[in-house]
Amino acid sequence: MSLYKFTMALSIRANREIIVHTAFWAVYVSFTINHIISYQKSPEIDWGRVFTATFISLVYMLAISYLNYFYFIPRFLIRKKIGKFLVGFAVAFAAISLLRFEIEKLVLGDSSGSTDSTLQTRIIIQTTISNLFIVMFVGLLRFASDWLRLDAERRELETEKLAAELVFLKAQVNPHFFFNTLNNLYYLAIIKSDVTPQVIAKLSEVMRYMIYDSNHDKVVLTKEIEYIQNYISLERLRLKDGIPLDFEVTGKTDILITPLILIAFLENAFKHGVSNGNNQCWIKARLKVDITRLILTIGNSKANKRPGAAEEPGIGLKNVKRRLELSYPEKYKLTTRDNANSFFVSLTIYLR
Repeated sequence: MSLYKFTMALSIRANREIIVHTAFWAVYVSFTINHIISYQKSPEIDWGRVFTATFISLVYMLAISYLNYFYFIPRFLIRKKIGKFLVGFAVAFAAISLLRFEIEKLVLGDSSGSTDSTLQTRIIIQTTISNLFIVMFVGLLRFASDWLRLDAERRELETEKLAAELVFLKAQVNPHFFFNTLNNLYYLAIIKSDVTPQVIAKLSEVMRYMIYDSNHDKVVLTKEIEYIQNYISLERLRLKDGIPLDFEVTGKTDILITPLILIAFLENAFKHGVSNGNNQCWIKARLKVDITRLILTIGNSKANKRPGAAEEPGIGLKNVKRRLELSYPEKYKLTTRDNANSFFVSLTIYLR
């Protein structure tokens, strides 16, 4: 994620928190005003007294709530120092509450209107409990904010990790193809073949696509098809047109897809289905695109192995399966059919 995007994400989260807190305290002020008015005994509302009492109550709640929000929770509770948190918060809460009651007595006089100590005690207890609930609610906003921030950071790290994995997987594409093509190019240069310039030109186009165009998350399917056709042309030159190869494309090709996904299946067909000097080998490939799906089907013969030759473990199909999982999660279907003399693969990518 770029610095600009990261800064914007932080700004959006901060603005969201400000809106939530502002809305909560607006509701609190409204409720407090209504509560104070309901307890006034005179028929006419003393708005000066109402707003003064509301202001004192608001300042008190802001002080104790955000002292807990910014100091006690991060310094003690999040660090699991429960004892220190309870003692520190209790002392601060008692001190600020006592200060509030003294200020109210000084500015507003005796708000209870009674000398009954039992009534005054009940009012103090009720007020204290309701204030504690408000402080707890604001504290929960802190935990919710921290959880959302950590979740966003976790998802950001996962995205960066997946992007790095995609880059690594893409870097593994085609190393054997380039190695074989360079070997063939060297051989053609030795014998001074007339097709050497064609091979160099095709190889240049293939490399240009892999180095520049495929660095984007998505490419136009037309470019991917052009890359596949260049790849096929190089293989034809290498095999001297000795292999029947049928590649057919139907449907719209102006859609966007993840680059270097389709080529892996064709490479696999050449690697395991073609051998020099075997005129019975064949490859058939179909690419069809409709409104909602891209369907690639490839079938190939199985080349005869040399006696005693071991099967190479290869990473081609494992690579492309992982890239499909990362690029099209739950939006693709891959099936294979392994017969005695042939191999078929079908890939469906759901575009919508």
